[in-house]
Amino acid sequence: MARRRDLHPEEQALWQAVASTVTPNIRHRAKTVLPAAQPAISPVDPPPVPPKLPAFRLGEKLPPKSVRPAESPLRMDAKTHARMTRGKLAPEARIDLHGMTLAEAHGELIHFILGAQEQGHRLVLVITGKGKPGREDDHLHRQGGVLRQQVPHWLRLPPLGLAVQQVAEAHLRHGGSGACYVYLRRR
Repeated sequence: MARRRDLHPEEQALWQAVASTVTPNIRHRAKTVLPAAQPAISPVDPPPVPPKLPAFRLGEKLPPKSVRPAESPLRMDAKTHARMTRGKLAPEARIDLHGMTLAEAHGELIHFILGAQEQGHRLVLVITGKGKPGREDDHLHRQGGVLRQQVPHWLRLPPLGLAVQQVAEAHLRHGGSGACYVYLRRR
């Protein structure tokens, strides 16, 4: 590797003259290493970028921020919850709702959850899938799938709300954000 040489005074003056005429490219700002003899030129910090808001029409209701099942308050014991969220607790039963319509999926989910509780299961896995990204003007699909959004709501409403104790997003080995754990109450 070649050893770097120090700049001569006329080279430093030329560098300073050129550097004072350049405006920094904020998008692709590269870190430049200046020789130790030169004073450091600090580029201007870019202004903070405001968050991009979704398209909104007058009179339209806002879409839900997130319908992740993990937002429900902790109602089960902490040790079991920690084992469940780390994927160490295996689900006793599972249902896959891929390819079903809302009506079919709702009926199947009610039948599955109530049947699992009747059999004495405590932890079941409901696979909804992540969904396809929808059109920009379709606010239902913006978060990624109708089933993924509806299942947590169905699990809070009667008759399932009486059987369900806790709903949490599944661990990656069990489907991640495309599935949810449902912890059932004892019969």
